Amino acid sequence: MLERRQLKNLLAGILLLLAAAPALPQAKPVRDPALLDLQGYRQLLEKHRGKPLLVNFWATWCEPCRAEFPLLGELAREYAPQGLRVVGVSMDGDGDMILVRRFLARHKPVFPNYRKRPGHHEPFELAISPQWQGALPTTLLYSPDGTLVRQITGGADRATYEAAIRALLAASSPGAPPKAQ
Repeated sequence: MLERRQLKNLLAGILLLLAAAPALPQAKPVRDPALLDLQGYRQLLEKHRGKPLLVNFWATWCEPCRAEFPLLGELAREYAPQGLRVVGVSMDGDGDMILVRRFLARHKPVFPNYRKRPGHHEPFELAISPQWQGALPTTLLYSPDGTLVRQITGGADRATYEAAIRALLAASSPGAPPKAQ
């Protein structure tokens, strides 16, 4: 058995080792996405004026949304050098916030995400795009002047997104022919 003095020395040594050991990295808590209403959405568009913008509306309960979310991160990284900005808007309700936090922590998006302010979805959706009837995922592509140029409803594959992004970037580049009215 250890003597009292040996035990003291052992405990002191353990404490010294613990004090000298590097701290384990702490996981950063995921921030809840900022709430967004129609006025906030319009401000978001204005904030990104001058750059082509892709806005994806998603929800954690939407299987196609979950499937395409990692692809949007890849596309955001790939096309950012050409000026494309990507934004996500969660349509999840207050009761789904734990799922939203977990989803964002897992996917670590490289683009900002917001959450639609609780309340009726239909007036919000119709004001954003009259063709949008609430289906998710829905992705809207805006020209640098803030004009909605393309809507993709339902899950899309890489080829569909890349074609839409390339067309948007080509139309947004200096010297591109003016859009037909």
